[in-house]
Amino acid sequence: MEHIYIAMVDTPGIFAAVIRRFLGQRYIHVVIGLDAGLEEAYSFGRRNPRVPWFAGFEREDKEKILRAFPTAVYKICELECTKAQKAGIQRRLRQDYKKRYHYHYAVPGLPFIALGRPFYLKGQYTCSSYIARLLEEYQISICGKHFSLVTPKDFCQYAYNRVIYEGSLARFVWAVPEKAEVAAAASVQLAQTVVTTEEIGKYRLPGIQGGSKRNDKDRERTQPGLYGAGASERVVAYGS
Repeated sequence: MEHIYIAMVDTPGIFAAVIRRFLGQRYIHVVIGLDAGLEEAYSFGRRNPRVPWFAGFEREDKEKILRAFPTAVYKICELECTKAQKAGIQRRLRQDYKKRYHYHYAVPGLPFIALGRPFYLKGQYTCSSYIARLLEEYQISICGKHFSLVTPKDFCQYAYNRVIYEGSLARFVWAVPEKAEVAAAASVQLAQTVVTTEEIGKYRLPGIQGGSKRNDKDRERTQPGLYGAGASERVVAYGS
């Protein structure tokens, strides 16, 4: 069994506030990803996160979005699919990205969505309608609506979503699983190297008589790795 990932996004802005009021929910943008970290993810949205006037099919850049919207919030869901379905979805996404400038955001279709009237404009989609149509082509149905009327709310209500993350984009970007595992390993390694004063007193170092009465200069001379220059900086770095 394989997985694809749907990220629902909440960002600030006047246009976002209008969509939020219309949908009656927090998340107003949808992204499709091929991995849990959204390293390869696509959507219909702003070509430049800072410029709202130009929109179309683009590959998502989490760091660029975070710089434009530091308070953005993501809800990431995992959907099961077959290996063949994922391969087909991946192939289609990459093909469409190569001709991305032929695709545009379906601004003229927004009144039809408000009226609940299905429509089709060649090469024009909303973030939700593109993903809904793509998934339908590979026998994954989000809801019973025509793809042009699917909204982010339908993705939020999809019964087969499994939420794997919900929170700030900043926390997601800087605490992806790989980084968290590295940090955890470093913490364990640091914990294993901590030695108490009582434990140190049990041992005699070569050339030093009366281990329990050693002074600081003796320690610095005989254990430069623990007490030498830069030791405190290393401890702070690992402990922070």
